Amino acid sequence: MAHIQILCDSGCDLPLSERTRLGIGLVSLSIRFGAEEFTDRVDLSPEEFWERCAGAATLPETAAPSPGAFLAAYEAAAAAGATGIIVVTISAALSATYESARVAAEGFDAIPVHIVDTRAVSMAEGLIAIDLAEAAAAGADFDALVARATSLVPKVGVGAMLVTLEHLIKGGRIGGAKALLGQVLSIKPLLKLENGVVTEAGRQRTTAKALRALVDMVQAAAPLSRLAIMHANSPDLETMKELLSAVPVAHPIVVADIGPTVGTHGGPGLIALAWLEADR
Repeated sequence: MAHIQILCDSGCDLPLSERTRLGIGLVSLSIRFGAEEFTDRVDLSPEEFWERCAGAATLPETAAPSPGAFLAAYEAAAAAGATGIIVVTISAALSATYESARVAAEGFDAIPVHIVDTRAVSMAEGLIAIDLAEAAAAGADFDALVARATSLVPKVGVGAMLVTLEHLIKGGRIGGAKALLGQVLSIKPLLKLENGVVTEAGRQRTTAKALRALVDMVQAAAPLSRLAIMHANSPDLETMKELLSAVPVAHPIVVADIGPTVGTHGGPGLIALAWLEADR
């Protein structure tokens, strides 16, 4: 029987419980605080990352996994009996991770490897991985999973409310959201991913209105197959759960902690939603 291994980079923010349940492999980005370098989700947890951020004089930096890190993951999957590998990566417009995965695949021919540029980030990437892993567990073969991955990429969406723009600006990921600069602090900026890059999705004057606007984005995308809440120690998590309780979705909502890869650019307090539209 075919065994297709699903791999993600650590920008997916997939909870460990989901990765364990579905056997999803992880190739981690690295995080640098000055001269100190850590491996995301290996020797630096989301909790430790935010503690370090609070006491750091400068913002941390992220670096994509090396091709060697992906090659090691491919070799491990083949050694474990995988007959094919689907690699799900963070948007190629935001990170060199996709390119590293591609270069590694060029030097590996033991089993087929297909790399998916999700054009997304955080749990939007993670939801695609979950969907593919569940399909693989149900018996989908390599070609069917490649076709499904291609069909899922245009169905993902992300909306986020930032508490601070400092991380996004200094990290160079502001993209089409430059119009937010210079706004008074009382404005709650909303962002979305569009064509793989960060763009402005509006501005609200209160947190309550901003959270409602995020839920409106989700409802506009209905019907939904999957939905996730991502946050960086957000005090608004329970409020968001309540707001989403009336939103119909085919699978249980996943709640995920935003880790170093995304948190470096999004900053503390960030709360976001990721969704996957249902087949129509």
